[in-house]
Amino acid sequence: MQALPAGACDAHLHVFDPRFGTRFWAEAPQAMRAHATAADYAQLRGAMGLERAVIVQPRAHGTDNRATLHAIQSLGAASTRGIAVVHPEITDAQLQALHDGGIRGIRFSLHTEHDAAVRLDMLEPLAERIAALGWHVQLHWLASQIEAHAALLQRLPCTLVFDHMARLADSTDGAGVHQPAFGVVRGLVQQGRAWVKLSGPYLNSRAGLAAGYADCDALAQAWVAEAPQRLVWGSDWPHVTEAAHPPQTPMLLALLSRWISDAALRARVLVDNAAELYGFD
Repeated sequence: MQALPAGACDAHLHVFDPRFGTRFWAEAPQAMRAHATAADYAQLRGAMGLERAVIVQPRAHGTDNRATLHAIQSLGAASTRGIAVVHPEITDAQLQALHDGGIRGIRFSLHTEHDAAVRLDMLEPLAERIAALGWHVQLHWLASQIEAHAALLQRLPCTLVFDHMARLADSTDGAGVHQPAFGVVRGLVQQGRAWVKLSGPYLNSRAGLAAGYADCDALAQAWVAEAPQRLVWGSDWPHVTEAAHPPQTPMLLALLSRWISDAALRARVLVDNAAELYGFD
């Protein structure tokens, strides 16, 4: 991949820092516990030529957002934003403190119930509260969940961001675009209410790393065709789900050239779209 444009953003990564009371998954690899801090990511970011970052609170830290807030400051508050995980009991003052610390959204990672820090019934009341801050709700849901809760998504008062291409698996030859969830998300995007992350190709691929996640190309390119103005790219570093066969992060960035052949459009996804969604100057 050619040199990145100024202001290129990695809009999806996680930081794990045991100094902040981490409650790691039992199966989390030891190497990840020791080598997935903000300092580790800073080295990778510099080598790749990325300038901006969005840190997404991982399940391992639950609703204790201190590690994410610390990472925002470590990587540079002007060039870093964060996505928190909170419960409805959070006070308005605590929400404002998160905003002042660089948080711009909350995440509902419900693709599996294992160690989930939030519940579906928390979504609507929290969405109503964060709308006033200009935040968005970030959803890591399966396609089946998106389809099942389409009516709920339509009535939420804030912007929505769908992780990992909306998890439309089995996308070989474009099959993923025929799932009802694709239409749900596309409708929200067309209304100007949603964004999609070009991230986590391994979560939408059966062919796997050996094939370069090629069976995910059709899905990624479908989102590029449908919503180029509503896409951001994220590395999903440090690739928690891929401990057995971890990809090299630069390789995942290189996939963007395969999905988007036009350099100007790649720059829009990496720079302009991310700046609009996350409020970078």
